[in-house]
Amino acid sequence: VQLQASGGGLAQAGGSLRVSCTASESTLSTRIMGWFRQAPGKERTFVARINWIDGSAYYADSVKGRFTISRDNAKNTVYLQMNSLKPEDTAVYFCASRGRYDIPFTYWGQGTLVTVSS
Repeated sequence: VQLQASGGGLAQAGGSLRVSCTASESTLSTRIMGWFRQAPGKERTFVARINWIDGSAYYADSVKGRFTISRDNAKNTVYLQMNSLKPEDTAVYFCASRGRYDIPFTYWGQGTLVTVSS
């Protein structure tokens, strides 16, 4: 499975952006899709994940209440709506997926850059 992320760009603090990630093939076997981010000089960290079957979501504390993860099963696409952006949200955002609940994320997208100016 190949994941293609898109939608990054430049936003001002307090603004919004939406990033998308589309899988190259059917997501019938997908169970979890998620977003991670890596700021310059820092390690990759978890942002949000969504259960592909029932749509339940889980967020990192740093984005809770500001970011929303959603999915469109028919389009094999997961979204991350980012509101009230802060300069510290600046990072490369990666999407990932896995086909089971009890294993690490298996497939990774190439990343899309989000830059938030103050």
